[in-house]
Parts: sequence; C-alpha cells; structure tokens
Amino acid sequence: MLDHGFSANAAVGRLEDLPRARLVNGITPLEAMPNLSRVCGGARLYVKRDDAMGFAFGGNKVRQLEFYLGEALNLNSDTILITGAVQSNFVRLAAAAANKLGMECHIQLEERVPKEDDYYRHSGNVFLDQLLGATLHSYPEGEDEVGADLRLGEIAQELSDKGKNPYVIPLGPGHAPLGALGYVIAAQELLNQIKEYDLSFDQVIVPSGSGNTHGGLLFGLRALGSELKVRGICIRRNTEIQFPRIRRRCEDIATLLQVKNMVADHDVILDDQFLAPGYGLMSSATVEGILWGARYEALMLDPTYSGKAMSACIEYARKSDPDSSILFWHTGGTPGLFAYQNDLSREFAKQSQDRI
Repeated sequence: MLDHGFSANAAVGRLEDLPRARLVNGITPLEAMPNLSRVCGGARLYVKRDDAMGFAFGGNKVRQLEFYLGEALNLNSDTILITGAVQSNFVRLAAAAANKLGMECHIQLEERVPKEDDYYRHSGNVFLDQLLGATLHSYPEGEDEVGADLRLGEIAQELSDKGKNPYVIPLGPGHAPLGALGYVIAAQELLNQIKEYDLSFDQVIVPSGSGNTHGGLLFGLRALGSELKVRGICIRRNTEIQFPRIRRRCEDIATLLQVKNMVADHDVILDDQFLAPGYGLMSSATVEGILWGARYEALMLDPTYSGKAMSACIEYARKSDPDSSILFWHTGGTPGLFAYQNDLSREFAKQSQDRI
C-alpha cells in the first residue's frame, strides 16, 4: 500500500510533468473575518480569497484552466471551445485566458436558469464575454451535459474544416480531470498558509458543482496526509447525485496522476439544504449570505456559487462552538452580481421599507 508521503511525492512529480499555462500569479490571501464571526456568534471564520486573483476578475476557474490550456498549447491549438451557463464564470475566464495566450475563443451558453430579464441576459459575464471578443453560441438545454459536449464537438469540427486547430474544454464527466489539478496544487498552498499563520480549521466550506474545486482540494489534502474536513455545498445537484460525481472525480485524479486514491467515502461530505430553489436561483438564505458578506467583510459574492456557500458558512458558524474555526473558500464570481441586479434591488427596497 502506498503511504501518504509516497503518494504526495508521486503526485507532485506527475503534476510537474504535465503541461501547464501559468495564469495564477502567486498565492491568494487567507484572511480572518472578525466582523462576520462576531455577528454569527459561534465559530471563528476565515476566508481563502480566490476572488482576489489579479486575472479578469479572478475566481476558482483560473486555477482550473491552467492544465486545460497547458494541454491546448502543447497541441498547438489556436482556438478554445467551452460550454457553460449564460452567466458562467468559467467561460468568461476561458475567453480571457485565450486572449492572453493568443488564441480565439468560442463560447456555448446553455439555458440552465429560467431568467429572462435584461440584466441576466446581457450584463455580468455575458457583457464581459463580448468585451473579450469571444464568439458566442447557444444551446437550448440546461441539464444535458452529454448533448452540450456533443454540440461543442460539432462546432470544433466545423472550425477544423476551416483550417483551425480547436481545443475543447469538456463539461461532463468521463474526461481527464485536468481542471481539478489546480486544486490539488491549491491544497498544498492552503497547508503552507495554515502552518505559516499557525492556524487550524475544523472544516473548509466550498461550493460543489462540477466537482473540480471540491474534488481536487479534497484529493490534494488527503494525498498530503491532511485529514482536514472539506464540506461541499451543493449548488446544482442534490447530495444523492453529487456524491458519486465527487468520488469519481477523485478516482479519475488518482488515475491521471498514477497514485493511490487516499479519499474514502466518509471524506466526501455534502450539504444540499442550501440548493433550493435551484441552480442560479436565490433563496432568502442566499440573499443573506451575499448581503452579510458585503456589509460585514466587504466580500463580493455571487448568487450561484459563493453566495450559497456563504449562507451555509453562516449557518454552520451559528451552530458551532466558539472555540472552533471554519474556512470559507471564496471561489469568486463577482461579475455575476450585476446579472442579478433586479433581484437584489428588490431586496434592498424591501429592507428600506422594513426600516420605516
């Protein structure tokens, strides 16, 4: 059986052999959240600021893109293709990275969220996609990963027929988990900061969607011998569906890195009580997470990912012992706030009325 040290060393060696486009500039801050800790009245709260990456509004997808685009460069690709929701942070950052690397970018926007207001359709990430010069395509379904990937492949073939050398960043499972590798590396970054600042955490709270952030971080921590608990907050699928997705992602990472998978079933912790009313839609708890993040810690949180994860963080802090510590992993998504301006403005108006 491989021990933790051997597994970690082997994983690092394999990671160093894989092509990587360097997009992350240094480490992201790890900060205390004293104001939010005080109002929650429970655990001490900290935040890992992946929103603070200095690259096209930052966010977790920057880490996820490095190995995809490293492979694309290695294949001499000149065009990137990616699919995602209308307000996807991933596609926005893919377009930005393509520009930095001298490539074209084709974006396919899926109809995952039943929203038709102008802010959602044209502001936020959609505006930035256009500003970055990406070519936009549409896909009518929102819960058809296989179909979305197939259509992306058809667009890639059309581009190939025109003499392009396209590279597809896939959406669904069944592909090498290159996006998760950025968070395998992030696990080491986190452990270094914990040691440097002499901190300890009872758990890390992250959004759990594609599984690249959640699965990569969990795999990296266990490969490095850390038993730190990682709690994934479901933002698209319930726990029953998400659990095998995370387990499979960890197995796929192990296969890619040619090491033993140190993640056990009990390590995969998921919570779907903050998912309703669904992907990209806000509950009162989501609104609270967004408002409290902004008003107590000046954190800009999005309605789809980080806002829901923050609402979970607040709830767990309230229920936790004052001697415990929770780390909230801020995955970014700031541009998405502008797409939900109508929804949030109604909440501001309601609060003003309540004060009268």
